[in-house]
Amino acid sequence: MKRQNQSSVVEFILLGFSNFPEVQEQLFRIFILIYMVTLLGNALIFIIIYQDQSLHVPMYLFIQNLSVVEVSFSAAIMPEMLVVLSTERATISFAGCFVQMYCILFFGVTECFLLGAMAYDRFAAICHPLSYPMIMNKRVFVKLVISLWTLSFMIASMQTPWVFSFPFCGPNEINHLFCETPPVLELACADTSFFEIYAFTGTILIVMVPFLLILLSYIRILFAILKMASTTGRQKAFSTCASHLTSVTLFYSTAIMTYLQPKSSYSPETKILMSLSYSLLTPLLNPLIYSLRNREMKRALVKLWQRKLVLHIV
Repeated sequence: MKRQNQSSVVEFILLGFSNFPEVQEQLFRIFILIYMVTLLGNALIFIIIYQDQSLHVPMYLFIQNLSVVEVSFSAAIMPEMLVVLSTERATISFAGCFVQMYCILFFGVTECFLLGAMAYDRFAAICHPLSYPMIMNKRVFVKLVISLWTLSFMIASMQTPWVFSFPFCGPNEINHLFCETPPVLELACADTSFFEIYAFTGTILIVMVPFLLILLSYIRILFAILKMASTTGRQKAFSTCASHLTSVTLFYSTAIMTYLQPKSSYSPETKILMSLSYSLLTPLLNPLIYSLRNREMKRALVKLWQRKLVLHIV
């Protein structure tokens, strides 16, 4: 942010759906409901896994990390988004926009890497069950988690200051609900072609590589499922894989379309809808897809509820 003093812009205006004022009030009600359910669902998952020692294994600890990411990601986006939808002229300071973009990149990249690690964990457990304790032991898990959080921190710490190093001399209207890289970059008063090459390459590495890893992992998992003797087991495994792939495809496809084309020909409303797909729906659906449909999670939830009920009665 060293070149902030060279920019005449000291704040940005988030336009959101200002062209459709009759829709904004309805969207506000829907989004605040989504935000509350997202926070409640992910917080519940975190507490359940934290309280139940039997769930302190890589599979569920990855899910717990995912819940932290989803809550943080939503907290970085939703409050400002709700302000935009509830006011006619929503502004965000230069520093506030910087912080929001940093958080979006940090938690977004973390989720990309985390989903890839989770797919690898399931691949190892299903396709190599005998050697799984060696492939994914506690030390490997800790190294993976520390590495993905650290790498995400480094990427966000490099890209966000780079975006805000460009001069912003006006206009200052962001055609979006929050400070995401592509719409902010459109306002820069400088040649951003080199950054766009970096952004394209970075998206390929950060988004596409984990996505391909996930697809390959699930292809191997599906082949392993087909070899199962139990029909019930195959159906349950297929259902789980389909749910996971639905969530992953929703997150990655919209993220790819958003970040691979910083200056695309999509309309502002289409860009917003694509961003909402991975910033709202994925954090909302993940608690259901990854956890609340899981038998062990349901058992732990019942146990936690019974424990709290007994304590309340006593």
